[in-house]
Amino acid sequence: MAGSAPLQPYLLIAYYEWIVDNEWTPQILVDVSLPNVDVPQQFANDGKIVLNISPSAVAHFEMDHEHISFSARFSGSSLSIYVPTNAILAIYARENEQGIMFSPNMYGEHSEGNGDDEPPTPEPSKTAKDRSFLKVVK
Repeated sequence: MAGSAPLQPYLLIAYYEWIVDNEWTPQILVDVSLPNVDVPQQFANDGKIVLNISPSAVAHFEMDHEHISFSARFSGSSLSIYVPTNAILAIYARENEQGIMFSPNMYGEHSEGNGDDEPPTPEPSKTAKDRSFLKVVK
């Protein structure tokens, strides 16, 4: 699968459209520690921020396979927001929390991997004795 496009941006766009089509409020969970993320850091908590990307909450909204950008108001001030797609950890509807969390292997070249086009080799299976961590309590 050399040269295949990353899956995450396609799922992000599809979930966004699905949430908006159902008249729910799309929200994204963003890792603010990654490069090129431009969000108001004072609203981040534990290195993450939840952003409302509803059409009624943002202006100049732009979403493609590389980023999401828009203007939004924070504490009365209009700020420009820029989030690379690889910094988006999840997208979900506020009303019912339906959505998707993204795993690192959905980011293509930004994912952790072994550097080739083959999927990473799984760890060898452990014996039942190695996996056991529970004890019978009488």
